[in-house]
Amino acid sequence: MSFEANKIAGAILGAMILAMVSGIIANILVSPRPLEKPAYVVAGAPETSGPEAASNAPAGPEPVAPLLASASPDAGKDKAKLCLTCHSFDKGGPNRIGPNIYGVVDDQIAHDRNNFAFSDALKSKGGTWTVDNLNDWLWKPQSFAKGTKMTFIGLPKAQDRANVIAYLNSLSDSPKSLADLAASATPAQGQGGGAQGQGGAPKQSAAAPAQGNAPPAPGNAAPQQGAAPAPGNAAPPKP
Repeated sequence: MSFEANKIAGAILGAMILAMVSGIIANILVSPRPLEKPAYVVAGAPETSGPEAASNAPAGPEPVAPLLASASPDAGKDKAKLCLTCHSFDKGGPNRIGPNIYGVVDDQIAHDRNNFAFSDALKSKGGTWTVDNLNDWLWKPQSFAKGTKMTFIGLPKAQDRANVIAYLNSLSDSPKSLADLAASATPAQGQGGGAQGQGGAPKQSAAAPAQGNAPPAPGNAAPQQGAAPAPGNAAPPKP
């Protein structure tokens, strides 16, 4: 082999050794770490910060009843632009990837909608699109009907959901007032609003007799609260 060929072979070998050594040094100096947050966040997606955020995630959506009376249909319309790729909102509008949405409030879940092919997951839900069902659906469609074809990640903010529901309510031949819409929703826990508040049975009336105490005999003075008169032990009259 000629001297020139040896020089070329040596240069190639030296470059390969240099590249290998540079890679080893680079891996030692730079330790790549996985991203704590996604580089691109889908519109409407909730922000997370690792396992701690997952463990603190709410079990269900925040009720929107306290927000509906002052909700903004215009703000809801603006937020609903996220859905225009899959849905039409005008009366008689066509189905797209998803069904037309006009008149959906209080309509049957997975109803005809111009023969739209709803998923079995949604068909099995039954019932109607009440405010509470819409709130659950808009929060996380996959949580409301696991296996639904709806891939939208949901609206984590209660105010956004209230506004969108107010907008959907306006898409009707006879929309409800916002006050009536709010009255049809389940009140937030601790807000009252019904004969039986959420989270427990109604309290026993203070006027009701304690369990196990006999009612006073007719014509006798009422016994002191909490004590029943012993039968046959009435005090004798004074001489």
